[in-house]
Amino acid sequence: MSTNRTYAHPYIPNTVPEVRDAMLKEIGLTSMDQLHDAIPDSLKLKREMNLPPAMTEYELRRHIDGLLAKNKHGAAYLNFLGAGCWQHFIPAVCDEINQRSEFVTAYAGEPYEDHGRFQTLFEYQSLMAELVDMDVVNVPTFDWAQAASTAIRMAGRMTERRVALLPKSVDPDKVMIINNYCTPVMELRFVEIDASTGKMDLQDLRSKLSSDIAAVYFENPGYLGIIEDQGQAISELAHTVGAIVIVGVDPISLGVLQPPSQYGADIVCGDLQPLGMHMNYGGGQAGFIATRDEEAYVMEYPSRLFGIVPTEVEGEYGFGDVAYERTSFALREKGKESVGTQTALWGITAGVYLSLMGPAGMQEVGETIMQKSQYAAKKLSAIPGLSLRFGETAFFKEFIIDFNETGLTVAQINAGLSETGIFGGKDLSVAFPEWGQCALYCVTEIHSQGDLDRLADAIQTIIRKP
Repeated sequence: MSTNRTYAHPYIPNTVPEVRDAMLKEIGLTSMDQLHDAIPDSLKLKREMNLPPAMTEYELRRHIDGLLAKNKHGAAYLNFLGAGCWQHFIPAVCDEINQRSEFVTAYAGEPYEDHGRFQTLFEYQSLMAELVDMDVVNVPTFDWAQAASTAIRMAGRMTERRVALLPKSVDPDKVMIINNYCTPVMELRFVEIDASTGKMDLQDLRSKLSSDIAAVYFENPGYLGIIEDQGQAISELAHTVGAIVIVGVDPISLGVLQPPSQYGADIVCGDLQPLGMHMNYGGGQAGFIATRDEEAYVMEYPSRLFGIVPTEVEGEYGFGDVAYERTSFALREKGKESVGTQTALWGITAGVYLSLMGPAGMQEVGETIMQKSQYAAKKLSAIPGLSLRFGETAFFKEFIIDFNETGLTVAQINAGLSETGIFGGKDLSVAFPEWGQCALYCVTEIHSQGDLDRLADAIQTIIRKP
């Protein structure tokens, strides 16, 4: 089937017949089909593709808008879903800055023509380093799961060991990603969690520590919302066998919680999404990694690091890569790990958010989240038939509601809530079947007291139905 066309695509200049023919002549060809001579005929489609009629730009927009309208999103429903992607307030300045053309279009850039982007990422790294109380922060990874994976592999290279320990409370989806990144060079083993508190079982940790362990990874707050107040003890146990301590953290909690570096973390990682990023289906995620400014750690980062240096002109400074030769950009197939720059824009966004909030703002938003989540947990657990799993353990913005005594499944509860315009908590019955019918609820600064009362009233109505 000939691919020569007699028309020009409105958005693709090279489809103008005269331009296309001139390009073919330049490379010594007479037909577009000749570009595909290397492809075996058996792989070529020999018939017309069954495609719908072409649309105008207006028709296409209406079609896409119709598809999107089928989705119910957090702005349309009252949302209590979290579990790795959380609904927070987004200052308008974040969107204004990250949509500037010089940031949106600057995929990678070089120092001689992209000074603004390099400086902006340096400022992000500086702000993030202050928040997590570390010295060095990388240009963002894809998400928290990749940040954790890369941190574990860094620990494996530094210790020349192959085993990492993780608590069983880590998000199962995240575990699959970590396992995918770490296989076959690293092995994951799991530490039990205390059945009554949800925290890491220190006795089980002790039994599994050995000279084979490269890293001990835990999260604070964790996937289940729990604040792990045993961080110092975990770190000390890990360090006794020479393991590196990696702590995953939700950065928006650090206005009220102690940063992991202060209870023994060697590497800190987490997700940037709470810092000025909208929830998106399949996007809006970015991860960070932070360490001390020690050569042993810095040289194991596979991603870019931006630094500041004085120029020949007194009082002027330039921004550029630090130890670029260690990155996968420089080493290519010989690199420690292949990384990209697709999430640099989210680093800029997080930098804008942190610069707007400042230390006082981060403390205020953290305190607000904790006050509202505590109120919601007490309100829900007071409903007959409902209880708070791990009720004696402190939590940040997420907590687990136990529905077992209601005789209803979480799926039934959530279906009833959906009918009233509410997204209920994430169903944990598949990931943690031993707990029966439990759901993970998320409350942030966006929820008003009226929202939380509405949720409680809706659940009461559902469980009272005959």
